[in-house]
Amino acid sequence: MLTTVGGKPLKEALAHAQSRAKRRAFLLVLPLLAFIVVSFIFPIGQMLYKSVSNTGFTISKDFGTGVSTPIMTNLAEWFEENPQGTDPDETAYAALAADLLVLRELKAPGQAGTRINYELSGSRSMFTKAARKAKKLAPPFKESIIDLDEDWADPSLWQAMRTASSAVTVNFYLAALDRKRADDGSVEMVPENRQVYVTLFKRTLILSLMITVICFFLAFPIAHLMATLPMRKSNLLMILVLLPFWTSLLVRTTSWMIVLQSQGVLNDAMVATGILADENRIQMMYNQTGTVIAMTHILLPFMVLPLYSVMSMINPSYVRAARSMGATSWTAFRRIYFPQTVPGIGAGALLVFILSVGYYITPALVGGADGQLISNLIAFHMTKSLNWSLAAALAAILLGAVLLLYWLYDRLIGIDNLKLG
Repeated sequence: MLTTVGGKPLKEALAHAQSRAKRRAFLLVLPLLAFIVVSFIFPIGQMLYKSVSNTGFTISKDFGTGVSTPIMTNLAEWFEENPQGTDPDETAYAALAADLLVLRELKAPGQAGTRINYELSGSRSMFTKAARKAKKLAPPFKESIIDLDEDWADPSLWQAMRTASSAVTVNFYLAALDRKRADDGSVEMVPENRQVYVTLFKRTLILSLMITVICFFLAFPIAHLMATLPMRKSNLLMILVLLPFWTSLLVRTTSWMIVLQSQGVLNDAMVATGILADENRIQMMYNQTGTVIAMTHILLPFMVLPLYSVMSMINPSYVRAARSMGATSWTAFRRIYFPQTVPGIGAGALLVFILSVGYYITPALVGGADGQLISNLIAFHMTKSLNWSLAAALAAILLGAVLLLYWLYDRLIGIDNLKLG
């Protein structure tokens, strides 16, 4: 019986071989692991950190040198020493006056004002104006500062500064849910005319679900034909399904704009054939209709391909056996064929829904005000308002909704039954 290998005990040699195989396997997957960490895990972690990071009011960063300098430290100390709901006294205004001098020296009043402006519009100009005149402020500081602008006595402003003085905050998540901190620190809804985000979240989920359902009803017969037709015809259908992938997304979206607009191809055809009067042209652009039509066309292949991959593996003899035993075509389909396609339906629905909730270009071009999704507002805060923390909070909530959907799918159907091909 073999007891040694290469002069080593058999057990030790096997353990060494297994260890070497594990190291080799790890080295093989290391590039992929590094790619996932750099391109996926790290950006998501940075997004989650940014959604609660709250340094704009208390730290000034010189983007030329990368040096960070504390600002508003005196006011932050006053907030720490005085509990929530304490009215600002002369000491608070003196701390504010000292910090305004620091803002003037660092040329950072715009940064501090911008952070407060996220919660209270018009605040940025107050900070820049007060910083310019900071050297002229004299005791009593409360009267001097209020003389510059009476809004400095607004409790909402002091509540916003108290919130901004903390390095970590959940206020961006509150704002993403159309809520804010009241003067006493409690949470309340924002005025009705400013409630935007919850409505957009609902619209995004409803339209994404609608697109997913439409894609399913359109893709199921296509995938069934591809799975049952002879190979030559099936390959032709496959080429037609894949054809949109070979065309630029921008080109496809622009084509739909030409087709759907009031003076576009579809309306002109219906007017020419007498289906519509010229004055009754259908508005299918810059609304939810345009968004649904264009996105359904773009995302349809993502439903067809998983369905086809599952249907092509279903043995047709199962349905024939059911028919031979007296089952009707509908019964055979409902009880034999359709249940076997559920893994493909689940995979396609997940793909289409997840892609829908994060789509940006198509709703931006064809959606107008009524067809915009939450992703368009995230892009707005990233590129226009530069409120990256609010954009990160909105994206984090959207990510949470997708993960919840994934969890529900796993609980109801089982992720092991997911088949993408």
